[in-house]
Amino acid sequence: MEKILIDDIVPILVIMILGYLCGKFSFFDDDQRQGLNKLVLNIALPAALFISIVSATREMFAKDIVLTLIAFFGVTGLFLLSYFLDRIMFHRTKQEAAICAMIAGSPTIGFLGFAVLDPIYGNDANTNLVIGIVSIVVNAVTIPIGLALINKGQAEARAKAFKTDGEKVKIKLPQKSDEVAPVKEKEVTVADGIPVTDAEAKALREKGIIREIDLVRAEAHNHLGNGEKKTSNSTMSAIINAIKKPVAAAPLLAFVLVLLGIKIPASFAPSFDLIAKANSGVAVLAAGLSLSTVKFSIDKESLWNTFYRLLLTPAIIVLVAYLCGMGSDPAKISMLCLANASFSGIIISSRYNIYVREGASSVAISTVAFAATCIFWIWLLPILAAHF
Repeated sequence: MEKILIDDIVPILVIMILGYLCGKFSFFDDDQRQGLNKLVLNIALPAALFISIVSATREMFAKDIVLTLIAFFGVTGLFLLSYFLDRIMFHRTKQEAAICAMIAGSPTIGFLGFAVLDPIYGNDANTNLVIGIVSIVVNAVTIPIGLALINKGQAEARAKAFKTDGEKVKIKLPQKSDEVAPVKEKEVTVADGIPVTDAEAKALREKGIIREIDLVRAEAHNHLGNGEKKTSNSTMSAIINAIKKPVAAAPLLAFVLVLLGIKIPASFAPSFDLIAKANSGVAVLAAGLSLSTVKFSIDKESLWNTFYRLLLTPAIIVLVAYLCGMGSDPAKISMLCLANASFSGIIISSRYNIYVREGASSVAISTVAFAATCIFWIWLLPILAAHF
């Protein structure tokens, strides 16, 4: 137990603290922080997920169909439960509750899965299978649902504030990458209380106002000529865009290849492994950097989110696993438990200025509590296995 704490858990906390200090002392600027997040989300993590899943076989998926079903219904169900509880208990808006569900109700298995599970259980096909299955559910199911809920809440906020007075601001129009003409400005009226685009937010911040960023309009603003098409069906657009992201597309593609029985030549594995190895360290460092950009405090909501993420969620997953007959394979129950006990990041929260302080507080407390709860589950699960 002491070896696991020193060799596996402490390094995660040290790297996250290092990231936090780098952010506090401005070692990285905003563009560099975003660059690290992009490196993880768009390159290193997709590569790690892809190569971990394609190493599995159809027989392994068929053999572990119970694990797959528990991961799918467990992660999705607990995500939705977190959403509804946050709305009921803390009276949050739809978009705030959706961000809360992505932070407290959905594990960032890709960020910490490899960093936590590989050192404890070894980098083998079974560990990679658990990480891969949970990653597919998170990136292809819960994140699109969360983005769709954000869009729905923001659309309702716009509808309520549509007739209210607004403020006239000048925004810079987006340019194509090959355009060299002077930047054009346009005067628009921004209604009070509605989510805004990045350009509108920048103009409003100059007047001391910080607003929630409209998910769809902000993305459409960055793609000239596609604005009308993308905003016409915001919910479907959010789902499609989420699935198209490398972090969701890579595990889905790998899963399809495995189901079709298509094997990736072994000679290709080192090409993926080299960049995949950067995932865990850079991801944890980036999480520390994100924490350094926002203020956080301890309150009832952040304590609840921490309890929900680190204790209640894995407890329900373990209980369901035993009830579904997985007691003969305690190692996989343990991996599934720890995979669902990994705390989430605040990238989406920070990007769209929704639930930022509460999310940062939840992640900060979870970071400190993670070491204790991880050791607790590693100690408890063998005891449960001996009695069941």
